[in-house]
Amino acid sequence: ESTPGVLAINSATFIGYKIAGFKGSLVATLGVVLPSFVIISIISVFIVQFQELTWVAYAFKGIQAGVAILIFKAALKLSKKIHFDLFAILVLIASLLFALFTGFSVIYILIVGAILGIAYGSFIHLKEAKTDVSSTR
Repeated sequence: ESTPGVLAINSATFIGYKIAGFKGSLVATLGVVLPSFVIISIISVFIVQFQELTWVAYAFKGIQAGVAILIFKAALKLSKKIHFDLFAILVLIASLLFALFTGFSVIYILIVGAILGIAYGSFIHLKEAKTDVSSTR
């Protein structure tokens, strides 16, 4: 990984703020983020020049396979934490179909999924609250 993590950024921002207020938090955060940004920017300039080389193209094919495995592993890990009910399965299937067979951006599909999840969760919460109120009478 070449980017600083959330913990590093939050720590730098907090410590910078404690030492020098808002300006300190800004400088500390930039101090953590900027080196990675500069390095990635420099690498991207050279990657464009070398991507036409055969061995670089093969390396990217291997990297793509590795990235696919990492995404699959992350999805598998996340799926173990999900409570699958009929609603979740329907949203999963609908999202998959939209992603595969329409031109919808995955970002929009994620946003719609989040909105549906919030609406469904709110509905279930209200339903349970009504059940609790009626059972106490």
